[in-house]
Amino acid sequence: MSARVSALHVYPIKSCAPWTVDEAVVGPRGFEGDRRWMIVDGDGQFITARKQPRLVLIHAQAAGAALQLRAPEMPVLRLQAAPDLPRITAQVWKSTVQAQAANAEADAWISAFLGQSARFVHMDDACVRAVSAEYGRPGDEVSFADGFPLLLISQAALDGLNARLAVPVPMLRFRPSLVVAGTAPHAEDAWRQIRVGAIEFEVVKPCTRCVFTTVDFERGRFDPAGEPLKTLMGYRRTSKGVTFGQNLIPRGKGVLRVGDALEVLQ
Repeated sequence: MSARVSALHVYPIKSCAPWTVDEAVVGPRGFEGDRRWMIVDGDGQFITARKQPRLVLIHAQAAGAALQLRAPEMPVLRLQAAPDLPRITAQVWKSTVQAQAANAEADAWISAFLGQSARFVHMDDACVRAVSAEYGRPGDEVSFADGFPLLLISQAALDGLNARLAVPVPMLRFRPSLVVAGTAPHAEDAWRQIRVGAIEFEVVKPCTRCVFTTVDFERGRFDPAGEPLKTLMGYRRTSKGVTFGQNLIPRGKGVLRVGDALEVLQ
């Protein structure tokens, strides 16, 4: 069977629940609408499910130019950037950006849900974050994703992991952008350049995994057995850490669709 896209996922808010879509628009920063929102603390430091696993219980749906948010025991929130407010200095890993604020209602909502002072910040076109110069080219950009515009994982890699686990885990534990069927397990480790549909991508770096993989996104809490990270440490550990999946930088624009063929160029 030839390699094809079997699933596409968009994450409107960093560390929150995904949209599973049939097609996605690809731009320089990754999928349109992907991780253009982020939650920060009172000092502007990013907050993720690594420390606040309940974030995965926040579901966002498009509502015109805004997002409609739902979370357990919370009122529905319309989340929209407030360009009339001063920009917020926000920190995500080693990147510092000037992001758009949201209104006071939105900030009160997320603070109440998390039980700590928190704010939403939005990445508009004027909020630019560069890909690490170690891996990208001058001008390469990324959203509020950890480091790269897109993440690809083969379905066979997950199948191989689940064969080792007492309780299988879903692919979304790893938060891929693209899932590809019809390959050998971890075939993506050997790829350097691919074409998916009509768009070329550079395969730049293995994705190192952390405690986030142990967050049960249906319950919003950590797996008590530390899985699947515990099992991955037994066979996917490298000098850089435990790896699973590959980070991509798009070298073109267009639309990806479930069913699109994948061709390995290098």
